[in-house]
Amino acid sequence: MDTKHCVVDGWVDAIPVPGPRDTVTFDLVVRPADIDTLDDDAPDTIVTCNSGDPRITHELLNGIQPGDLLRATGTLVQPLAPGEPARLTIDALEVLDTALVPVLREMVLDRYGDYVVIFDADRDQVPVFTAYGAWVGLADDPDAIAHLIDIHERVNGADA
Repeated sequence: MDTKHCVVDGWVDAIPVPGPRDTVTFDLVVRPADIDTLDDDAPDTIVTCNSGDPRITHELLNGIQPGDLLRATGTLVQPLAPGEPARLTIDALEVLDTALVPVLREMVLDRYGDYVVIFDADRDQVPVFTAYGAWVGLADDPDAIAHLIDIHERVNGADA
């Protein structure tokens, strides 16, 4: 098994996932320094990272989001079979840059009098709240919003 101590800079691909025995696992997307010399369709290199260090685990699970640029230092293990990702066991971690706050474009908030609804392009169901933030319920589809509000007002009075 080929291993070496190295430093890898890359972007977090997805939210880090807790693992067994207080570990954490995540993927880094690594691009070479000479990326301008590569073809536009050249694949990115994915390095699967893990750590059991409590400080690193806490930071990854609580402070890191997809798109953050990290410098991970640790022991790199080459893949056992071609096509599998290399694995990096991290013993030091540095955040080089944070991702922009995501802008929700597929989600829209709308107001129905004293009620607020959230339309999500990926779901048929529509969460409904009062304007003060109290949970009303989940409408099966946009057509059921008025019915859900009507039931809520009958049960709780006309004052939302």
